[in-house]
Amino acid sequence: MHSKEHWEKVYSSKAIDAVSWFQPHADYSVGLIKAAGVGCDASIIDVGGGASTLVDDLLANGFTNLTVLDLSAAALAEARKRLGSIASRVRWIEADITRAALPANQYNVWHDRAVFHFLTKPEDRAAYVKAVFHSVKPGGHVIVATFAEDGPDQCSGLPVMRYRADELHAEFGEAFSLMSHRKESHHTPTGTEQQFVYCYCRRIDS
Repeated sequence: MHSKEHWEKVYSSKAIDAVSWFQPHADYSVGLIKAAGVGCDASIIDVGGGASTLVDDLLANGFTNLTVLDLSAAALAEARKRLGSIASRVRWIEADITRAALPANQYNVWHDRAVFHFLTKPEDRAAYVKAVFHSVKPGGHVIVATFAEDGPDQCSGLPVMRYRADELHAEFGEAFSLMSHRKESHHTPTGTEQQFVYCYCRRIDS
């Protein structure tokens, strides 16, 4: 995993709506979570959520059991500041997902947009998948979005991995069933386009 210092610098030196991955609203992610059919009390974790507006959108849609995990304290602080008094409704975890000690069988939904593709070392990807398997309930939902095969080969000055849907699913293995996938053309704040691939999987209930 890339250094905490790097991400603290990114979030401390740039406006939140100026980073390339910024979305005013995480419409597609919200749609996938709602389509999963979980109740509003479902335990949902947004990995690498940082200053993402997904948590705002989920709260607005009535979800009540939310956790946001990020490596950057500055990113989490921005999100809490933006939410104001309702930030207390969310659990905030400052941690490296490849090393985080998450509770077992805790989450109904695991969401990650734009973290997994930064894991360029096989051992980091293996640690991430182990964390998913450990903390997502059997039968739970896993939504991961990365740069697609025709997406950028670096982001925020760092190298990234790029995936086709089958390649991304293969990183998670047979314990996760691929339910659906699609590509998204993300328009960055500077007007460029980045191609993402979203994979929606379920942890096999065994």
